[in-house]
Order: sequence, then structure tokens, then C-alpha cells
Amino acid sequence: MNVDANNVGLLVRLMSAATERGKVIANNVANESTPGYKRQVLSFEEQLRTALDSGQRDLAQVQPQLVEDTLTPAGKNGNNVNLELELNAGRQNRLLYDTYASILQSHFEMLRTSIESGR
Repeated sequence: MNVDANNVGLLVRLMSAATERGKVIANNVANESTPGYKRQVLSFEEQLRTALDSGQRDLAQVQPQLVEDTLTPAGKNGNNVNLELELNAGRQNRLLYDTYASILQSHFEMLRTSIESGR
């Protein structure tokens, strides 16, 4: 693993995006029966992937985007929140957050080990 501040900053931003996504998912669940409510999705990893694929080097410019889900079909009341979809999104988001946190923890453990072995 490359040990530099950019990786740490990116991991922190990924964790922040996952935290915000959790809030969006909770908001969707809270509005499950609100007539006309449209499900929202927070996109960040996709934004990063697009930036990397296009050769963009300054990933600090990439920001999470909150978008309305236009693909999930709406029910009779115009609401397109599907509780099962939200629960699955919540589980996936939690796994992403835990993965980012584990990578960050490993990063700091490697730094600590390097510092302690240099004494």
C-alpha cells in the first residue's frame, strides 16, 4: 500500500461519502409512504471511477452527487421508495464503510510499525 497523505485523504472522503449515503438511505426509508417522494441516491465511487477513467489526476475536485432515482418504478402514489432496495443499499453501504475503515486502520498500523521499528 502506498503510504502518503493523498491516500489517507481519499479514504477519509470515501468514509464521509458512505456516512452521507447512510443519511440519504435513512431519509428514503423515512419517506417510504410519502406521496410523490422520489428516492435519492448519493453517488461518489462512481464519480471517482469516471474521473480516473478519463485520466483526471486531481481527485480532490471530485465531489459526491445527490441524484434522484428515475429508474426505480413508482407506485400508485408516485413514490418510488422500495424498502427492500433501501435495506440492501444500507447493507452494501455499511460494508463499503467498514472496508474503507479497515484499509485506513491498516495504513496507520503500518505507519506505527515503521515508526516503532525505526527506534
